Amino acid sequence: MIVPSTYVPKKNDLENKIIFITGATSGIGRALAIKLAQMGSKLIIHGRDAKKLESLHNKIGKIGYEPFIANLDLEKAQGGDYKNSIELIEKKFQKIDGLVHNAAILGDRSPIEHYDIGLWQKVIHINLTTVFILTRCLLPFLKNAQNSSIIFTTSGVGNIGKAYWGSYSVSKFGIEGFYQILADELESTEVRVNCLDPGATRTQMRKKAYPSENPNNVTKPEDILKPYLYLLSDESKSINGERIACQSH
Repeated sequence: MIVPSTYVPKKNDLENKIIFITGATSGIGRALAIKLAQMGSKLIIHGRDAKKLESLHNKIGKIGYEPFIANLDLEKAQGGDYKNSIELIEKKFQKIDGLVHNAAILGDRSPIEHYDIGLWQKVIHINLTTVFILTRCLLPFLKNAQNSSIIFTTSGVGNIGKAYWGSYSVSKFGIEGFYQILADELESTEVRVNCLDPGATRTQMRKKAYPSENPNNVTKPEDILKPYLYLLSDESKSINGERIACQSH
């Protein structure tokens, strides 16, 4: 599926919608957070770098509503940490209109034969297990909203396995299975679930994966946001269980 060519994002599409973004401190997450702030959304921002989170918090505060910071270390968080974060969110918000799963780590580009076992477990945990936990914790808030949207982020190696992509690829295969299951389970609700493949995008993860690539030849995060905005808006309220590519391949 592709985003309808007739869709043009308008400020009131997302005005006052409460959107939770993981991995909001850099790349696509940061670009999306800033764009949503400009469109009048109320944001819950998550990231693992406290200084970058604070910087983004200050920038968004100058644009629109002061964002709420979800201070959660996805690598180390235990049940009590999630419980505390959810309780803090509940005190401020009764609902969430959109959840964008953007946080992920690359791991190592190495053959399975030599892949570090501890790193493999870390990548699967951050990229897949914490996505399940956070989604499960936030579903009641999403169900409290009308026409709420969950967006999962996948990759070109999320449905076609390629050599040396190891646990990152496996984690994205897991994400694609997870969003399909959840979309089917929530089909009769007002919560829709879809998955986006950003394609080649100028991020730090891309730079790490392709260190010899000229970044000027890669699309900037700001230029691939239309599908995110579409899926978060009520324009897509009938779209569920779809995998959408942000760029043509």
